[in-house]
Amino acid sequence: MAIPINAETVHTPPVPAATVMVLRDGPTGPQVLMVRRHGNSGVLGGVHVFPGGKLDAADRQVDPAALDRPAAHCLRGLGEPGLDPDTAVGLHAAALRETFEECGLLLGLAVQPGALHRLREHTAGGLGFATALRRLGLPLAVSSLLPWSRWVTPRVPSVTNKRFDTRFFVAVAPPEQTAQHCAFEATEAVWLTPRGALERFWAGEIDLAPPQIMSLSQLGRHADVAQVLATARSRPPALIEPEPFDDEDGVRVICYPGDPRHSVAQRAWPGPTRLAYRNQRFEADGGLAALLSLSPTP
Repeated sequence: MAIPINAETVHTPPVPAATVMVLRDGPTGPQVLMVRRHGNSGVLGGVHVFPGGKLDAADRQVDPAALDRPAAHCLRGLGEPGLDPDTAVGLHAAALRETFEECGLLLGLAVQPGALHRLREHTAGGLGFATALRRLGLPLAVSSLLPWSRWVTPRVPSVTNKRFDTRFFVAVAPPEQTAQHCAFEATEAVWLTPRGALERFWAGEIDLAPPQIMSLSQLGRHADVAQVLATARSRPPALIEPEPFDDEDGVRVICYPGDPRHSVAQRAWPGPTRLAYRNQRFEADGGLAALLSLSPTP
């Protein structure tokens, strides 16, 4: 299924959102959890994405006493000048909540299946996620999330007619829990190596949006989950503000920091700095090999 290209300018501010690249070690390297959004979804229908969603009002209102780390921990990790503590906490809360809602995983906590079942009952009954956790005597495990990058949709988005300001986190999958996709929002949850996901995308077996393509390319540099976490701890989250343009042939091109056409000269990452819409998908110059060039040999 081809992702349609948007040509409309969006005049509203980007919506704050959070997404989580949930990781586990596999036989050939780290695996990341991806969910396939329902085809009738208003945002990226049918596309494989990382679990996540927009920041809700309740996420901003979380009691700091419910956290397993001080609110300053959330603010410091995101490294965004001018960001208020409530939003910083809220983004972490949204990341944890969305991962539970979309995949059934409660990050950062070792819990019995019965507790997960009661948590689902509480939230299905209308109780807020953080409040439901407190009722079960559980904290909001913000310490389980490491900020990885921040993606801000441009005013002329390429793959949707909405704008988002999305913080990408990395987190370790709880080993005793099983990922199960939300039947309302997705049609599958699948563990893939970054290389395997990109190869399936190139073979036309799955669809990926540009942020997922570029994030998978970067995750593929790492030999195991520990390396991913070490990278996340070693530097501030990369700020990615894509700058799209249509070339002389009318092909949509998305440039990233470090590209000659991008306003920011410093690279945000090694490897490709642009994607072009060819063959009904976004491709890097140099094709699949360019996206995989940083991946360790299995």
